[in-house]
Amino acid sequence: MQHRTRLDVATEEHDPPFAIVDLDAFDSNAADLVRRAGGRPIRVASKSVRVRALLERVLARPGFAGVMCYSLAEALWLSSVDLAEDLLVAYPTVDRAALAELVKDDRARARITIVVDSTAHLDLVHAVLGPDHPEIRVCLELDVSWRPVPGLHIGPRRSPVHTAREARALAEAIVRRPGFRLVGVMGYEGQIAGLGDQPPGKPLRGAALRWMQRHSAAELVERRATAIAAVRQVAELEFVNGGGTGSLEITAADPSVTELAAGSGLIGPTLFDGYRGFRPKPAVLFALPVVRRPKRHVATLFSGGYIASGTATPDRHPSPYLPVGLKLLPMEGAGEVQTPVVGRAADSLRLGDRVWLRHAKAGELAERFTHYHVVRGDVVERTVPTYRGEGHSFG
Repeated sequence: MQHRTRLDVATEEHDPPFAIVDLDAFDSNAADLVRRAGGRPIRVASKSVRVRALLERVLARPGFAGVMCYSLAEALWLSSVDLAEDLLVAYPTVDRAALAELVKDDRARARITIVVDSTAHLDLVHAVLGPDHPEIRVCLELDVSWRPVPGLHIGPRRSPVHTAREARALAEAIVRRPGFRLVGVMGYEGQIAGLGDQPPGKPLRGAALRWMQRHSAAELVERRATAIAAVRQVAELEFVNGGGTGSLEITAADPSVTELAAGSGLIGPTLFDGYRGFRPKPAVLFALPVVRRPKRHVATLFSGGYIASGTATPDRHPSPYLPVGLKLLPMEGAGEVQTPVVGRAADSLRLGDRVWLRHAKAGELAERFTHYHVVRGDVVERTVPTYRGEGHSFG
């Protein structure tokens, strides 16, 4: 009740729908990520934030260094506003206009590294820019999924480069090509970092996940070390990036990794409620107004259909947070123009009251709002634009 009252008081001059950042929770989450990283620098995953002011805030803290971008166009923009001097684009680009802009901007080329996982990516860059383009910094992506038996793939479908032999072959191909400089290797162990090992109400699934993650992590330490050693025989690497919010301790213990990646742990979305080892505080919330009271125990909110990407399952829906005791209707969910919530707590709600909700994923809420209100205690300190509010949407 005190938490809800504080947020209501802080935002009483603003009409919902709107989104807020609880700065105390955000800073606490940042400190916890640094603690969990055990001295390894953390590269901030910008897709999980998508607010320049918040990226600037976390990069000013000891323990964070560099940005993991999700598109080349985004990296070019962040370079142009001097957000950071180390920008890794962690997803392959086929954006011809952005590639053309990259080679025209010497400062951006010195700051930005693009990821590749095949010679086809090199071919595409040459096809767009010609074979004599200025040197571009390149990071090789290693597939760090787990393949315990032939034909079984556990983890994200990303790079085709799985073995040390494949990594070395691609490294050699990159080094041979004019116009490219291999500076890093990355790998995202989504089967560890992205799956909560204690899903609520599913103890057997949790036990199975923990078994899988232990065995996957043990296999990965050996394979990644061998692959990195093979690549280092070909090129002098500046960084080896790994991990994610859900696997910081595990990845930090891997001696072949020089830096970690994290972003969702700053925000604390609902998909990160199912981990045993840590629990980020909900730092970003959104408020919807009550616009109908159709019956007892039911309040209908305006808008709210902010469904997270990924599997089309209930865990991708936003979740009522305050007042405590509300839930979505299974047959209606969160809708384009209205979102009914049910529970005894609905009986205390009047038209115009606000209900606070949490998004399932960290950064996607910023695509729905042009601004976040920054709350400290019971005061809105300032209002900052999201990427969308600054006129940018990078997909």
